[in-house]
Amino acid sequence: MRGGNITHHEYMQVGKGRDVGMNQISSFEAKVANGNGEQTLSRDIYRLGRRFDFYRMLSFYFTTVGFYFSSMVTVLTVYVFLYGRLYLVLSGLEKSILLDPRIQENIEPLQNVLASQSVFQLGLLLVLPMVMEVGLEKGFRTALGEFIIMQLQLASVFFTFQLGTKTHYYGRTILHGGAKYIPTGRGFVVYHAKFAENYRMYSRSHFVKGLELLILLVVYLAYGRSYRTSSSLYLFVTFSIWFMVASWLFAPFIFNPSCFEWQKTVDDWTDWRKWMGNRGGIGMSGEQSWEAWWRSEQAHLRKTSVRALILEILMSLRFLIYQYGIVYHLKIARHSTSILVYGLSWLVMLTVLVVLKMVSIGRQKFGTDLQLMFRILKGILFLGFVTVMAVLFAIGGLTITDVLACTLGFLPTGWCILLINSLLVNGLKSLLLIRSKL
Repeated sequence: MRGGNITHHEYMQVGKGRDVGMNQISSFEAKVANGNGEQTLSRDIYRLGRRFDFYRMLSFYFTTVGFYFSSMVTVLTVYVFLYGRLYLVLSGLEKSILLDPRIQENIEPLQNVLASQSVFQLGLLLVLPMVMEVGLEKGFRTALGEFIIMQLQLASVFFTFQLGTKTHYYGRTILHGGAKYIPTGRGFVVYHAKFAENYRMYSRSHFVKGLELLILLVVYLAYGRSYRTSSSLYLFVTFSIWFMVASWLFAPFIFNPSCFEWQKTVDDWTDWRKWMGNRGGIGMSGEQSWEAWWRSEQAHLRKTSVRALILEILMSLRFLIYQYGIVYHLKIARHSTSILVYGLSWLVMLTVLVVLKMVSIGRQKFGTDLQLMFRILKGILFLGFVTVMAVLFAIGGLTITDVLACTLGFLPTGWCILLINSLLVNGLKSLLLIRSKL
């Protein structure tokens, strides 16, 4: 037409706009994990699994819910392993085993075995299918080069982090249900995510779990260091778990553009403090206030079953193991195994909670006219704390190591109390809502 030329192009493969930001990808993974959790509970998966032959059933399992179920089992295995190690080291069983003369004779072959299996523990067998696929398509030299480039780009950190995303949302959906659509945005511009946004998104799914595993590793290292003859044994056993902890805690910041720029860090800190300081109220969203975000995080507990609440409470009791095991290793306990030691630790814990609650109530109740009284109250509490600590250091035999150990023991206990309180409050609201409808 009009002397022009028209060209026609045919495309064999066309790509679509995909998520490019860390938070967008995590939202997509969370959405898919929620959907697979609901599918796992459905009758359709059960009927298909019953009517497929064995090989079709395996293919169906791996391509649908099996991938997420295997991810959840992988993370649960890490928890079971570390809590088992925690029991061994705090009960003294590991010490008696390693100091046994028969074990001492075979400790070097054991280290060699652990060194050999740690190579496969790093995930070598998991990446072999990818290497074989790329090798068959482009050649094994290209496949090896792409594998090395992926490691230099911290692909292992990224996929380990996404493992936590899949596990958290898949497990929560199986336990409580309530899967919902999570918008990702699919923006083409990679932007800098603020710390408050990362905290809201990854607090319960990665940061809390990462800190729990970190405390487990630190306690296991601290209380087994005195009798371990070689640190390589500990390194071979726990290296992959340390890598997972580092990935869960720091991956959102590593893959966040301009995260380590100083001015961005100052702005993120200011924004996070403002977000933490805003009180929740009517019309306040989770992006504006920490209290509103906390309530939204507990929304699934208001629609769950009694069985799920009981199971959550039972799982929360695992945080009491730290305090129970650590208090008997304190120097101030003087190797006593009496139940009174554990009872006194609870008395100290409750006293600290009461004092913190008094300070919190005083900050809210006392207005500007009573600030002097509030400061006097804080001064009295501070002097009382210093006096008690001085007496314990001088007479009771308390040491700095005991104080640090108590911190490791009491922090999980406080988190356990907070979780159980949240579960009971939201469960009671759910029961009252159901009764009102009846």
